[in-house]
Amino acid sequence: MRKVYRGRNIEVSFDLDQCVHIAECLRGDPAVFQLRRRPWVLPDEASADVVAQVVERCPSGALQYRRLDGASQEDVGSSTTVTPLRDGPLLVKGRIEVTRPDGAVETLPRATLCRCGHSEHAPFCDNTHLAIKFRAPGAAYKIHLSQVRYRLDRPIGKSDDPRRID
Repeated sequence: MRKVYRGRNIEVSFDLDQCVHIAECLRGDPAVFQLRRRPWVLPDEASADVVAQVVERCPSGALQYRRLDGASQEDVGSSTTVTPLRDGPLLVKGRIEVTRPDGAVETLPRATLCRCGHSEHAPFCDNTHLAIKFRAPGAAYKIHLSQVRYRLDRPIGKSDDPRRID
């Protein structure tokens, strides 16, 4: 379920079911994205341009934005690219139409889609590939440890994520 955080010039939304805990948001602007605060997203703590840039670094599409100041929305481009990540999900960028289990169709600019077949949030990756030791070729992707992800070798459960209570 997507939660919306509205600022004066930009609105940020977050869907914990899509998050793969890469923590680009936390490294991107700690004034805007801060786990130990409620709400954890304060869009007015930086310019709308900065917030948009940080949100666009979220590989999973868990974070999205909508400009309220008349500036351009995220450009999804004219094509969609799919990049298999080594031992992990498919990184998809472009115009992505995803059908949710309840039949709702959502258009996303980015997503990390499960390819191990064991995600509890299919079609999205939930990092279960780490627990089952899924192996497959693909591009290397740098994952940083953070306040959300303490270990690289284990998935974080939704109930363990501090953003679930916001």
